[in-house]
Amino acid sequence: ENIYDLANKVADTDLPLLMTGESGVGKTAMAKFIHTLSERNATGTFVHINCSAIPEALLESELFGHEAGAFTGAKNPKVGLFEMAHRGTILLDEIGDMPLVLQAKILNVLQERKFYRIGGTKEVEVDARIIAATNTNLETLIANGSFRRDLFFRLNVVPIMIPPLRERKEEIP
Repeated sequence: ENIYDLANKVADTDLPLLMTGESGVGKTAMAKFIHTLSERNATGTFVHINCSAIPEALLESELFGHEAGAFTGAKNPKVGLFEMAHRGTILLDEIGDMPLVLQAKILNVLQERKFYRIGGTKEVEVDARIIAATNTNLETLIANGSFRRDLFFRLNVVPIMIPPLRERKEEIP
């Protein structure tokens, strides 16, 4: 079965997806493709965050937002990317680079479908499909203690391994 057939099968489910493959194989493009095929395309947006490109100190605020006064410089409340993806899809790209403390919060969002903004006292409910992507071997990260096993199993419900383009030459225009 090719990856496009699999994408068509899973598009209208709400199952979490874990996409793996080398850098540059099209994991982001595949996540957008799945979102576009899904009913979530009509109800919500596709939100992409590269977990390795944002400093650890800012990543939690980017994902979950914050309330005014939650920390120095937080003059106004900020809506996080999970809220922006409500009724849509969020792609957590390079999830293997996410700090352990945030992995616990992601696991909680997967299980409970709610979270607190930084400094917040009110739970925010969110209905977002989570797609995670990585070019690293998460099982190796689990073995060395830098990735949560429980999060891996929650994300890896539908694994999608995207082969390198050298093995998919027919897709190159």
